[in-house]
Amino acid sequence: MQVANELATFAGGCFWCMVKPFDQWPGVLSVTSGYTGGHVENPTYEEVCSGTTGHREAVQIVFQPEVLPYERLLEIFWQQIDPTDAGGQFVDRGPSYQAAIYYHNERQRRLAEASKRELADSGRFDKPIVTPILPAGPFYPAEDYHQNFYRTQPVHYERYRRGSGRDAFLERYWG
Repeated sequence: MQVANELATFAGGCFWCMVKPFDQWPGVLSVTSGYTGGHVENPTYEEVCSGTTGHREAVQIVFQPEVLPYERLLEIFWQQIDPTDAGGQFVDRGPSYQAAIYYHNERQRRLAEASKRELADSGRFDKPIVTPILPAGPFYPAEDYHQNFYRTQPVHYERYRRGSGRDAFLERYWG
């Protein structure tokens, strides 16, 4: 019997930088850049960036759990962010760039909480892990020009990643 596909939703700062790390794994069917966690229906990029909608930039992943377990997606997520930063991610500051894990069911919540505890107990970071684990709500896909940015605008994407400080941080903490 085939297991149904699942959703995973992660906010990790700029959504451009969160697509590629997930997109290249067997079992990932799609990674969509978008907005979640806010109180405005169908927000635009400009509205989200204004900080008035309550949304975070996020990615929503459709995956095959029998090929790529949710636990592995959590590991990938933690290795893309600064989990000790509550004010945004790297050069991107403010509520729309704050990291979060959004769970779609009780099993995902339990696994996310366990992975957060494991990371906190690992001693890898010298500050507390502050990334919240929140119930998933409506997810609104971002505008087309934000989708698969690492493919459609590879030069801009690479320049942004390097300049943001993300790659240097990840290299320092994850090697």
